Amino acid sequence: MAKNKTVFVCNECGYESTKWLGKCPACNSWNSFFEQKIVESKNSSLKAENNSNNVPQKLNSYEAKETIRTSTGFEELDRVLGGGLVKGSLILLGGEPGIGKSTLILQICDKVKGDGQVLYVSGEESAEQIKLRADRLRY
Repeated sequence: MAKNKTVFVCNECGYESTKWLGKCPACNSWNSFFEQKIVESKNSSLKAENNSNNVPQKLNSYEAKETIRTSTGFEELDRVLGGGLVKGSLILLGGEPGIGKSTLILQICDKVKGDGQVLYVSGEESAEQIKLRADRLRY
């Protein structure tokens, strides 16, 4: 049988509370909480407990496998990434506005596009803004 639970989440920072608050204690924004219902199933928690993958393992019990990496074409970035991009991986690039994140990403996409498909996901800029920057860079 499913049990409903209500959580209040700050729209600004994601802080969760069991009750509605006028001011978020984490980011100090006012009236930013919204109600979110969570359905908990007793059966799903039992399944998780029986799953042997949830048993803690010592890190030295695993064998590290060498992965194939694709060079970004930028020596320093490859060094930070441990030798380049790993197929199927996700990299989150953050920083202050205007420092060149989007330009760098477009340059990396241009260098690695011959090795497969590239998906550019932006949570900040519209597709039109990215297209304008790509046109400026002549990609």
